[in-house]
Amino acid sequence: MTRIENVLYTASTHTTGGREGAACSSDGRLDVKLSAPGSSAPGTNPEQLFAAGWSACFIGAMGIAARALKVTLPADSAVDAEVDLGTSEGGYLLQARLIVSLPGLDRETAQHIIDQAHQTCPYSKMTRGNIDVTLTLA
Repeated sequence: MTRIENVLYTASTHTTGGREGAACSSDGRLDVKLSAPGSSAPGTNPEQLFAAGWSACFIGAMGIAARALKVTLPADSAVDAEVDLGTSEGGYLLQARLIVSLPGLDRETAQHIIDQAHQTCPYSKMTRGNIDVTLTLA
């Protein structure tokens, strides 16, 4: 396992009530109600929060990869993240798909950027070997 040598940022949240509760950050910028996936109750769920965080981080990692290639990442770049919560014999599991849109870039360059981003994005590193992940260039 690789260990952090220099902490750049620490996110700190306080959650109560589990999937039917609420979560807030120590700085007050995040304050959300939580509800179970598929529920009609107000609020979001951990899978949506994970998908949003991973897709945002992945776009940042693609920016780094594009700069290394001396390519401008399209302003309308987007990542649609789909995170499935399911079960197997071992209990609950996640799997995910990232569908990446890099309009205006040729497929070879776009795929190289996606592949590099998947190697450097901290969320991708965290999931690698732990859950099934599919990357698709839209």
